[in-house]
Amino acid sequence: MIDKIDLTILRILQDNGRTSNADLARAVGMAPSAVLERMRKLERKGVIRGFEAVLRPKDVGFTLTAFTFVRADEGVGTLDIGKELARVPGVLEAHYTAGQDSYLVKVRARDTEHLQLILQQFGAIPGVRDTRTTVVLTTLKETRSLPIGEEGQEGPPHTATGGGKGRAKE
Repeated sequence: MIDKIDLTILRILQDNGRTSNADLARAVGMAPSAVLERMRKLERKGVIRGFEAVLRPKDVGFTLTAFTFVRADEGVGTLDIGKELARVPGVLEAHYTAGQDSYLVKVRARDTEHLQLILQQFGAIPGVRDTRTTVVLTTLKETRSLPIGEEGQEGPPHTATGGGKGRAKE
């Protein structure tokens, strides 16, 4: 069960994954050993899936962002098509969707020629019928941080008990 202290730890780590255990402990008013144990539990449960450096794409040569809708043959193997899309270098996200298209794929490319190569790889995947791509001109917001513990946001559904009137154990 994730409680308010866990949510605070997670919010701090989302903001800065390099926050020291001592700083986390001070922020939640606990001993560093207790915070470390909470973090280990969150990692074992898969709530914390890892830590990574967030790079500025243009500084490493990826100046173009695009979203591609992929229409695929439905039926047996549809998710396999998605797995193949996800393996293409440059694909950052691949989402199986409801509606007219089967997948929404986020791509980072060096330039339009690189994007063309990526799209050709999509087209070579058996079962891919059609693609439609939108190129991003300007990104106004891009984050992987979830709005946990922020005003107007509730924690995960399993943090409250008794119809939302109880408190999770801290």
